[in-house]
Amino acid sequence: MTRFDLRLQDCVTGMASVPDQHLDLVVTSPPYNLGIRYRKFSDRQDRRLYLNWCAEWAAQIRRILKPSGSLFLNIGAAPSNPMLPHEIVMTLRNFFVLQNSIHWIKSIAIDTAQGRTSAPNPHLNPLSAPPSRDPNPDAKRQVRVNGGTKTYGHFKPISSKRFLNDCHEYIFHFTKTGHVELDRLALGVPYQDKSNIARWRHTRGSDVRCRGNTWFIPYETIQSREKERPHPATFPVQLAEWCIKLHGVSRVQTMLDPFLGIGNSAVAAKRCGVKRFIGFEIDETYLAEAKRRLG
Repeated sequence: MTRFDLRLQDCVTGMASVPDQHLDLVVTSPPYNLGIRYRKFSDRQDRRLYLNWCAEWAAQIRRILKPSGSLFLNIGAAPSNPMLPHEIVMTLRNFFVLQNSIHWIKSIAIDTAQGRTSAPNPHLNPLSAPPSRDPNPDAKRQVRVNGGTKTYGHFKPISSKRFLNDCHEYIFHFTKTGHVELDRLALGVPYQDKSNIARWRHTRGSDVRCRGNTWFIPYETIQSREKERPHPATFPVQLAEWCIKLHGVSRVQTMLDPFLGIGNSAVAAKRCGVKRFIGFEIDETYLAEAKRRLG
């Protein structure tokens, strides 16, 4: 049973009280400085000041993370501001090694032969609800399917002659050394070509392979932002679950989310049976919702 320590506190101040090398895992998504309307945080700062702030919380995470620990950092961009995630990575390289870059695919268009049906995957269904970062999240949108092309997932549509719809975000996997072993097959998928099982020795006869660094995780369809997802920028619980499983559930004693929000990472920790979870949040409304969801 997970023990939760959820605090109404600024994360930099709060992490200062956590002992050195105390954490096994951090899964988080900080404000992106892209103008999201949070209740108690200004998401439009000078870029240099924002990156300096990122260095502050990164330094604390490095201090309290074990040498065998992982930091999974979800960062998105805007079509007109594509360098931001990479600038954050360049800032954090003073504290961590970038061990893996994962692409969280929120929406994808797949070209299929006319008349053929897609694979029987419950996630591969055209959805009409927009992503959580959409400023108009409850608007009804239908996915148009033309010819042999099918679109799956959610995206935030833009009207532009210069930029493409942004259908993915990053999950950067940082460690202290770059040599942290992962449970790669915890998220494994079966081989499409079964002859590979016998042909490749590393399979050891098992029909499962590494999923790779592209994760298709669509948002769950919602009817009301206020009731079902009362936060302007959340990641799916499944995303946090996959980070926990990839690091190795059995190796996670203590997990942290310094930007708790409404607690999706805490819900994931509970589902995975993480023993202890620490979370910091500066907004009492978001914190109350996180506690409510955890029962």
